[in-house]
Amino acid sequence: MSANLNQIATQDRLLQVILAPQITEKATYVADKNQQIAFKVRTDATKPEIKAAVELVFKVEVAAVTVANVKGKVKRAGRVLGRRKDWKKAYVSLKPGQEINFAAGE
Repeated sequence: MSANLNQIATQDRLLQVILAPQITEKATYVADKNQQIAFKVRTDATKPEIKAAVELVFKVEVAAVTVANVKGKVKRAGRVLGRRKDWKKAYVSLKPGQEINFAAGE
């Protein structure tokens, strides 16, 4: 019974790994040229977790995952300096014939 609970906890964790798709000019260019999709993911997410999460949520086969840790920018509001959070970006390469289309809402 504990194995079943562990599997449920793991699946819940995988559903929390992907925060949002990164839809920017660069991400769109990379998606068209290299068949890679960019996602904003949790900072403590690992490559195997990201791969499993994308396969679970979008029902596609993942070939490879590349991650980049993005440092938060320093922002000024008047005389007060603030800083945005650091975040992690994942580039997910899909196997040939696989596709994720965000515009169609799939």
